[in-house]
Order: sequence, then structure tokens, then C-alpha cells
Amino acid sequence: MIETDKNVVVIDAGPDFRQQMLRAKQTNLSAVLLTHEHYDHIAGLDDIRAFNWVLQCPTDIYAEERVLQSVKRTFFYVFASEKYPGVPQMALHEITEKPFSIGKTKVIPIRGFHYKLPVLGYRIRNFAYLTDVKTINDSELKKLDGLDTLVVNALRKESHISHLTLSEALSLIGKISPRQAFLTHIGHQMGTYQDISPELPENVFLAYDGLVLDL
Repeated sequence: MIETDKNVVVIDAGPDFRQQMLRAKQTNLSAVLLTHEHYDHIAGLDDIRAFNWVLQCPTDIYAEERVLQSVKRTFFYVFASEKYPGVPQMALHEITEKPFSIGKTKVIPIRGFHYKLPVLGYRIRNFAYLTDVKTINDSELKKLDGLDTLVVNALRKESHISHLTLSEALSLIGKISPRQAFLTHIGHQMGTYQDISPELPENVFLAYDGLVLDL
């Protein structure tokens, strides 16, 4: 969840989206940015209905055309010609790899690949969020020049077909060279916080639930 320019933007909405927003005591939601269509990244979209009711407007959902089609299939009842009362209200916005704005907030999509599946990460000002990335082209890395804070996936130490390993994530961080980086999408196979933290560079940290950064 990114708060900037009076906007509250959430990247992906997993199955525990409702609990995450309750824990954050968040009553505003400007938009949801989707990285890709896998269910663990869109399953919580049904729970935007509470924000629809509080804010009295649909929630803007930004994603690639392929991902929007998946949202329409998964949440078909949202887009039915005769809607059941109380269903979530979604305003779908197709995006590409070109920068766009949410209000006054500029968003720069970053193309990566989740094995062979194209996914998007996002840069907002000097913050970038990349998840479920396995590979990323050098041309996309240029979009991350001068980055202050990077959040990137690091599943485990052992090789994985569609996720960065710890060593691969650290190598990517080295190429991007942000001031600080946080590892997310961590599997239980990685090891404990106490065991892994001493192995990390001084500007790289394991992220955790409830982490708040003041940027």
C-alpha cells in the first residue's frame, strides 16, 4: 500500500487483502495496480466492496488487457448485465508499459517475466515494487535508475523456475543499486529472519507483515 499525493494505491489484492486493510486501519482506497492474474494476486478484489460503500464510488483497477480479461472471468458477477445488490464495483483501466497517472501520482510500469508469463512491477517516484519476477531485461532496469527503495521477491535459496532466489535477488539489487532494498514473497524454505539477516548486505532487509516505510 502506497500513500502519496492524497492517493492510497494498493499493488495486488491477495486472499488476505481484507485483513491487511483492517490491520492498517485504512478507510481510503484510490486504486489497485495488478501485477498479473494469478489468483494469489487478485483473490481479494471482492473485498473492495467495503470501500465502494464508504467512498460511494467504484474502485479503479489498473492492469494489462490480458489481466483485466482474467478479472472479468473470475469476478463475472461484477460485470453481469443484471447485478446482484452489493457486488463490488470496479472501474477497469487498461495499461501498457507506458507511464500513466493516478490523479497526480505518476506510475511507471516495469516489465518482468514470471517464468514465461509477462508481469508488471511498478515505480512510483523513487520507490519500486517487483514481485513474482524471475527475469527482467536491461532496458527495463534503466527505468529504475536513481531508485531510493526497492521491494523485490526472493522466494528461497534453492533454484526455482519462476521466482528469484536469494542470490538472484541480491544480484538484481546490485545492478539496480538502490539506497535500500527489501525482500518479499519469501517462502518458509528461506529460513528464519534471525538466520538470514546476517547474510544480507547492510542495505538489504527481509520484509515482514506490517512493515511501514516513511519515504
